Amino acid sequence: MAVELEAEPAQAMAWDLIRMLHQGAAAEEFAARLAEAEALPEREPAKPGLVELVRMAMALRNRLDLSQQRESGMLAVIESARDLSSRLDLKELLRAIVSRARNMLGSQVAWISAYDTALGAFHVLATDGALAGGTGQMVARNDLGIVSVVLKTRLPFTTSDYLNDTRFAHDATLDATFRDEGVAAVVGVPLLWEGEVIGMLFVADRYHRTHTAHNISILSTLATHAAVAIKNAKAFEQASAALASAEAAHAALEHHSRKVQAAAEAHEQMTTLLARGASLGALCEAVAALMEGSVLVLDEAAQVIARGAAPGYASEAATGYEPHGGHSSNLARALRHSRQVGRSVVAYESGGETCHASAVIAGHEILGSVLLFRSGELDEMAVRTFERGCAMVGIVLLARERMEASQSRDQSALLRALVSPVQDDLPVLCERAARFGLDLSQPCTLLMVDLGDPLASHLARRLRATKDLPQAVFDETDGVLTVLCTTTQAADARRILTDLARANADGRLRGILSRPVPEPAGLPAAFSVLRRALPVLRRLGVQGRIVAQNEMALYSTLFETHDKESLAAFLQATIGTLTAHDDKRGSELTATLLAYFDSSQNATAAAQRLGIHVNTMRQRLITIEDLIGHFGDATRSLELHVALRLWNLTRPMS
Repeated sequence: MAVELEAEPAQAMAWDLIRMLHQGAAAEEFAARLAEAEALPEREPAKPGLVELVRMAMALRNRLDLSQQRESGMLAVIESARDLSSRLDLKELLRAIVSRARNMLGSQVAWISAYDTALGAFHVLATDGALAGGTGQMVARNDLGIVSVVLKTRLPFTTSDYLNDTRFAHDATLDATFRDEGVAAVVGVPLLWEGEVIGMLFVADRYHRTHTAHNISILSTLATHAAVAIKNAKAFEQASAALASAEAAHAALEHHSRKVQAAAEAHEQMTTLLARGASLGALCEAVAALMEGSVLVLDEAAQVIARGAAPGYASEAATGYEPHGGHSSNLARALRHSRQVGRSVVAYESGGETCHASAVIAGHEILGSVLLFRSGELDEMAVRTFERGCAMVGIVLLARERMEASQSRDQSALLRALVSPVQDDLPVLCERAARFGLDLSQPCTLLMVDLGDPLASHLARRLRATKDLPQAVFDETDGVLTVLCTTTQAADARRILTDLARANADGRLRGILSRPVPEPAGLPAAFSVLRRALPVLRRLGVQGRIVAQNEMALYSTLFETHDKESLAAFLQATIGTLTAHDDKRGSELTATLLAYFDSSQNATAAAQRLGIHVNTMRQRLITIEDLIGHFGDATRSLELHVALRLWNLTRPMS
């Protein structure tokens, strides 16, 4: 969006901001420029534009910082991988990894600890940035400190205030060392080798701090390099000690190479599928075959949108998956964790199968999730392969979302043009509607459903995904879903929306169905009537129903400006005695009086409608008159009839 400024202030500010961006000015300098712009007098015409320009420059600086952080993280990983293949000195390699980890995160202290079987504890192998002498001599027991948490979960752990963190048992000796070092915030990631924690990589700061999932992911990759380095060093020592151990190390290296080769081939296969424009189902099948299990792709509401299974693999858990099934709480917890750490996690184990879950995210937006059901554990390389597959799924989901967004914009523009008080060229609008399968030469019906955000948006996406309304246009605005279809489809649309709301929104909907609109020119008037009627439904307390416009016409006119309390007071003043009598004694006097008025005050016809004897009808009318007084007067009859119709509209459906 262009920023409109007066020429001289804009040019001066723009040159100043460009200079600051070029020189890599600190965030404080941009904040000072923003304060200067905001301090300008309100009468200054260029003030809004100047404030917006500074904010745009601040946003650009933040993006540049984020890009630099990501680039530095990737460079650290690449350099670490290069060192892994070129350096043979273990201590030198670990010192390089520790230094890169500290510099990449901008932390003040970093160290690597490895497990010593003789000590039965973890001891420090390499440090960087330490000031206290005891930091490089630390020994951590398995059941104390961050070590105990990482050993139990085999996942990264972070704390912004180590000394006061109560999530783990503290080691007095380590706490004393941390006080000497001035450490406050600590993050530790495991060095995993074939499922075993052989060491840990730590970074720490002398102030309270939290780390992003991206930083933790890069740190985990560096930890993997360190694990490979330590294991390779131990294998080399064993090879020097005996020929048998050398042969074992060679076999392990060959096995690892096969895994690397298999991972590379898997990545190439998925990339090729993506380049060829493979469908989500085809990609899902490919990932399932590579992982030798069953794969489900879920949308943001945990509904299955694609599935695949390896040849010959049958998973009861995948086949019987339900969004709100027995493991839904475990899945929700796992996906929250996956979003935090930026990795796949184990959700639960059941029936000899393990469910691995990975959230699919684009920026700050959740696109869905991927579940892998598989027998046996996954090694680190297989986990990476699965996560690459999830990334490919994310690309397809993002493309689908953009396509749906484009279609949504087209439908939204068409619908708004049709219901606008000043319509565009109707023949052109009819031609545009025909592209969506909607024939405006036939009588049409408008349907408006109040669901509230974000349910209305979710329901609109579900309708586009399922294509249950292929010959209709619909749009969501402010929590209200508006559907335009031919009158012959109205009953189906009503049923489909009700079923979707029950399945995805616990039945929380209220809606109104218009009368048939014979010509497109009548759509603005029909839309205006429904917009006025919908708030009346809310005030009446109607829930879980879509009512016809004919049922609401009178009440929309009478009660358009009334709130729910005033309507309740009106019902209490007119028929409150009757409803209270029915509630107390289980009688049906209220329904009897409604049937009497609906039958033009003909007792015989009302008795037939209720399926009772006419004498019973007359006895009930006498009781009603004793309770509320004479109701034969025309004005009194009208008031009571309106109240009874409102009561019938708002009572729960049987």
